[in-house]
Amino acid sequence: MIQQYEEKLLNLIDTMVETASDDELFAGGYLRGHISLSAANCEMDGISSLEAMNAAVETSLAEAQSELTPADQLIVKAMWDQLQQGAQ
Repeated sequence: MIQQYEEKLLNLIDTMVETASDDELFAGGYLRGHISLSAANCEMDGISSLEAMNAAVETSLAEAQSELTPADQLIVKAMWDQLQQGAQ
């Protein structure tokens, strides 16, 4: 279930590429790593809950927030929210 959810999220990012702004391209690329890492960790830990997967991505983003400016943090957060809605 986690793998399918990860694929759905990554496909949503891929479909945005043609029409995405520079900010959206940045956020999508940035999120890909966090999504894939979180999915791998969930699968390794035997977690199949999508809520737990979303929480893992949010935790990963929170731990890495010093990598981004406050403005970029907002862009990434908005993209993450959009992806979650689109994947449901």
